[in-house]
Amino acid sequence: MATVPYRSGVATDPGLERAVNEDRVFADDAKGVYLVVDGLGGHAAGEQAAEIAVRVIARELDRGDGLESADERVRRAITAANNEIYQAAQDHSGWRGMACVLTLILIDGDRASVGHVGDSRLYLAWNGTLKKLTSDHSPVGEQEDRGELTEGDAMHHPRRNEVFRDVGSQPRNPSDADFIETKSFVFRPDAALLLSSDGLSDAITSETISGIIERYDGDASATAQMLVEAANEGGGKDNISVVFIPGPEFIGSQVKSAPSSPSRHTITRMRGASATPATMLARALLVVIGMVLGVLLTLLVQREMTPSGVAKPAASVPDSTPGQEVSVDASDSRGIINAIAAAHPGDTIKIPPGQYLGPLVLKERLSLISMVPHAAVIKSDPTATADSGIAIVARNVRGARLQGLRIVADETHPLRVGIYALDSSVQLQDVQISGAIDSDVRIEDLSSTHAQ
Repeated sequence: MATVPYRSGVATDPGLERAVNEDRVFADDAKGVYLVVDGLGGHAAGEQAAEIAVRVIARELDRGDGLESADERVRRAITAANNEIYQAAQDHSGWRGMACVLTLILIDGDRASVGHVGDSRLYLAWNGTLKKLTSDHSPVGEQEDRGELTEGDAMHHPRRNEVFRDVGSQPRNPSDADFIETKSFVFRPDAALLLSSDGLSDAITSETISGIIERYDGDASATAQMLVEAANEGGGKDNISVVFIPGPEFIGSQVKSAPSSPSRHTITRMRGASATPATMLARALLVVIGMVLGVLLTLLVQREMTPSGVAKPAASVPDSTPGQEVSVDASDSRGIINAIAAAHPGDTIKIPPGQYLGPLVLKERLSLISMVPHAAVIKSDPTATADSGIAIVARNVRGARLQGLRIVADETHPLRVGIYALDSSVQLQDVQISGAIDSDVRIEDLSSTHAQ
């Protein structure tokens, strides 16, 4: 059960050119379950597939022995829906070939777990920006995600409605490869999530979507309805469905003032009488004490600096902004380098066992995690012209994290420095470094590297 009460907004519409709405939406704020389903198959079949998906997923998420992880619950529920849709199609000749695409969110406390199949979408709105968290399982979507097509080109591409993953066209198991895309992340109270069918993203740009979300002033239903209306104004060629889930502290960046109701972290003081002379004297003393403490804190910081002006290693707190999971090709020695190039700040790169070349140049809030501790081995590239002899480099980044990696040197891969950090904060957890000629970890300027 969700421990934070969310108040979502839901809207769905057949659009301007469709007589039947084959989309279905589901939102249960009390249980933290949110779902958008887009039916495939035409006529009544797509509508039936979407109906079955909503009914079965809601039912399955209410079941369980309490020992499953959120990821397991999501996979089990979507797989059950898949197999029931497939069986229904076998039992009704008019429904043959029916399926659906969907995106499911399960929120428990401050964590969101996602199950995604197809080209419906999940967006994150935070700090005035909008980020797509799911991949489009479609030929056009893949090209857009790789940067081969612009958003505008993808929206008007003749193959934009094709998908290569769906729910219901064949029997499935929860662990099947190339079926359910899952991820889990911290859902910040000052962020918002948006689920949508492709009827929204094919009609209006992400910039337009973001602009509407950033006008949110406390009425989630109004925001959801504005998104649907904008899609209809953009052509409304398909069914349009959205579920908008603002965090309890989210407020649009274009709103001048926050809603009148206090957030769950707000402390409200009662207005009292005018301050007395004694109160004013006490406040003055507090100001003086604060100034003294500030001077002492400055001296303490100066004392903690080394003679060369380099700060001593200090703990860094990784940013909790949710990101995507980026895969690594274990057969490519440059697999991690390629994954970093494709990653965005806040993403997590999970590295399978293998031997990889550096230098790995870290990005803001990027996490590199070995799937098997110390089985992801990093070596320096002897042919590298920049940062030669270094395995991992961090320059002007914050909140980066390395976990379970092993950095080694051998005769063909000499290592001068294992990890080089310049004005950066990098958290090291269970990282092994051996064979470095100069130093295992080198920190310059005001960098901080925290080893655990």
